Amino acid sequence: MGLLIAGLLLFFASHSVGLAAPGFREREVARMGTGPWKLAYSAVSLIALILIIWGYGAARQEPVVLWSAPAWTRHAAALLSVVGFVLIAAAYVPGTKMKEALGHPMTVGTGFWALGHLLANGRLDAVLLFGAFLVWSVIVFATRRARDRAAGTRYPPGSLAKDAIAAAAGVVFALVFALFLHGPLIGVRPFG
Repeated sequence: MGLLIAGLLLFFASHSVGLAAPGFREREVARMGTGPWKLAYSAVSLIALILIIWGYGAARQEPVVLWSAPAWTRHAAALLSVVGFVLIAAAYVPGTKMKEALGHPMTVGTGFWALGHLLANGRLDAVLLFGAFLVWSVIVFATRRARDRAAGTRYPPGSLAKDAIAAAAGVVFALVFALFLHGPLIGVRPFG
């Protein structure tokens, strides 16, 4: 469980620098340059993800069951994950109504993904992993939206055509991940 916790701490610390210490982040980007900052940030994020995946896999070998999730929660997890992937795609497709409305669709998408997985997993390691991502996404979204309001930030108007592109990309990636990558990477096959 220690590797999982270390990975989560490293991941959330690196992903919260701009939120918790924006002045520090700006000074470091100015000092290092944008490219080296992004490279260092990516390296730390990759190390954190490796620790999370490795730690989660190790923790699953000695499960501590807190509750048994009903069968319907697997369907809820699949649905909420697809919604999450669509919102994450909307963060990268320029000009979506989802981005216009939410401002930070990737953060909301992460929350949907985490909620779905939290519902369907009653082990301590899963509650720690998905609960942490859910709490983090709620805090980050609320903080970013408050900053947007304070700064008067408005996101460009979106179009339904761009939403359709984001939806198609999100659904395709969710299916590819669930059917072909989830098992080999995570060790769990969502659909058998």
